[in-house]
Amino acid sequence: MSEIASGYLPILLFLVVGIVFAFIFVGAPILVSGLTGTAKPDSVKLSEYESGFPAFSDSRQRFDVRFYLVAILFIVFDLEAAFMFPWAVSLHWGGVEAWVSMMVFLGVLTLGLVYEWMSGALEWE
Repeated sequence: MSEIASGYLPILLFLVVGIVFAFIFVGAPILVSGLTGTAKPDSVKLSEYESGFPAFSDSRQRFDVRFYLVAILFIVFDLEAAFMFPWAVSLHWGGVEAWVSMMVFLGVLTLGLVYEWMSGALEWE
């Protein structure tokens, strides 16, 4: 039985070290800022940040869908960049097939961008 338990010792050690690091990097700054910081909200801190909507308003308020459309477009093109880096690094292993598949991928995304542009989704009033 002790041979089986000794096999799980590295996993237990890994979990303990992970929990300790989680407390050091997440819990300790929260604890220190709570003890030393002051909460003094003013009009600048409570103003709108990125969305342009009031921070504390009715939760059933209607939102402009264009904000979310631009956010989704940003995510799509951010993922495009995330897919292109590993593809560019491993291009010499994939050969012509990898290049053609990425060009098809980029073509579909380009068609999507052209469609969004022509339909006026990127125009802001």
